[in-house]
Amino acid sequence: MRKTGSRGTGLPSLWEKAQKWIGPEKGVVHLATAAVLNAVWDLWAKQEGKPLWKLLVDMDPRTLLSCIDFRYITDVLTEEEAYEILQKGQVGKKEREGQMLMHGYPAYTTSCAWLGYSDDTLKQLCTEALKDGWTRFKVKVGADLQDDIRRCRLIRNMIGPEKTLMMDANQRWDVPEAIEWMSKLAEFKPLWIEEPTSPDDILGHAAISKALAPLGIGVATGEQCHNRVIFKQLLQAKALQFLQIDSCRLGSVNENLSVLLMAKKFEIPVCPHAGGVGLCELVQHLIIFDFISVSASLKNRMCEYVDHLHEHFRYPVIIKKASYMPPKDAGYSTEMKEESIKKHQYPDGEVWKKLLAAQEN
Repeated sequence: MRKTGSRGTGLPSLWEKAQKWIGPEKGVVHLATAAVLNAVWDLWAKQEGKPLWKLLVDMDPRTLLSCIDFRYITDVLTEEEAYEILQKGQVGKKEREGQMLMHGYPAYTTSCAWLGYSDDTLKQLCTEALKDGWTRFKVKVGADLQDDIRRCRLIRNMIGPEKTLMMDANQRWDVPEAIEWMSKLAEFKPLWIEEPTSPDDILGHAAISKALAPLGIGVATGEQCHNRVIFKQLLQAKALQFLQIDSCRLGSVNENLSVLLMAKKFEIPVCPHAGGVGLCELVQHLIIFDFISVSASLKNRMCEYVDHLHEHFRYPVIIKKASYMPPKDAGYSTEMKEESIKKHQYPDGEVWKKLLAAQEN
């Protein structure tokens, strides 16, 4: 999406300047690109009368590949290699689609164990989640080691040894600190530690991955990765064992497709980041497509679920037996309710009026 210089002046356009100053392919320009292109995908799927995942699943491989920019990643994945992956994915595709429609895509919950929750709240939320059939849980860590040990022991005792536990540090630690801290939490058998250090530190993630491998702990990251190039390098450096795409951080469906295909080549499971701000609604389409047409595997794979703010969307996610059920409505599930938009519109919406009035007082 590169513009030419201003006509008649030879000076760079404002777009080119913006690309250099706050890009390229990262920051606000990239996020804006993702928003616009995700909207285009939503319209395309609605035009075809299909949910987005089905639009992608039914698409001819060559047509799908025409949506991907392979620039900067051909040293890892060429278009022909991607075509071979999609061709192999044709085998058993109908059976996997039927499996998704019947059982859905496995999810994990992040809603039980945020930092700052009291022990009583943790117990209550874990008890409710277990009753609802959840078997995969993520706990936030990194503020205080002794508190983490206590909270992780509480949760592990509640969910039992057979259920899956993950940990998320949200970029808290330096590299040596991450290794030392997680060595102390290894007794609770976490499947992964998520974002242990700066999301830009590829070699740091590689060092942590190497150090924690003997403890059976993988490294997961990706929700803050700017673009496909960062993911390429994380894969090349063996810096992650679980890859976490985000439907809005990357440059829309197009760029996520390239990352799904790279992950398949490296045989790294994709476990998407999601949240209760519409990210669950979006990313379910990508991961369902990944299973049906690309990875063909559910081993060590799950999609994050946060039970928050879904009431603002016209087509909220449907969770049954701790799994995402494939959306059936046409589009990308992005459409928000008119009343929610009106209420939160700046500066005249009801929510903003209250906030601004409170600030004046």
